[in-house]
Amino acid sequence: MDLSAVTAALESKSYEKIADICDNLMLQVAADGVAFHNDWPYAIHLLSHFYVHDINSARFLWKTIPSTIKESNPEVNAVWKIGQQLWLRNYGGVHEAIRGFEWSQGLQDFVAAFSGKHLKLYTKEIFQLLVSAYSTISVEDAALFLGMSEENATSYVLQQGWTVDYASRMLTVKKQPVVTEQKLDPRKLQQLTEYVFHLEH
Repeated sequence: MDLSAVTAALESKSYEKIADICDNLMLQVAADGVAFHNDWPYAIHLLSHFYVHDINSARFLWKTIPSTIKESNPEVNAVWKIGQQLWLRNYGGVHEAIRGFEWSQGLQDFVAAFSGKHLKLYTKEIFQLLVSAYSTISVEDAALFLGMSEENATSYVLQQGWTVDYASRMLTVKKQPVVTEQKLDPRKLQQLTEYVFHLEH
């Protein structure tokens, strides 16, 4: 099985191409009637789908991974843990899943790139939800939502124009200027409600 295209994409940090490379290679191998070996890069393949934010394809791939691999390869399970937290929109859990595993040398840079690219996007999304849903929020809760330490969360929101009362440890949300009359998108509220539910259970 020739995985040189996958290796080349990793080495050149062309992470956005890896999902397509792996998918096409998998189809080609299947069409040739070759059985998959234990050396298929399942962890890389899974992470590549999370990198391009294709969670449904990742879930499908997870179902096709042999149970022997799931039982014997902790790195595959560690990548899947990231995906589970993404699915739940538990971005604090995504941070924990990334930090909580000793990644192999082959995956370290890829995981770091995923963390840098996507967690910024998720942080931004959660921040917008907080702006929509709160006028004040505790430092502790903001940190929990944003998946950061309390110090980093405070620093982040202060940069966005929020204010902090250090005595009460409460943050005052700076609302975005309303250009036209806006109604709060009920889907955003539902997202936040589901997120809070998953944090508490």
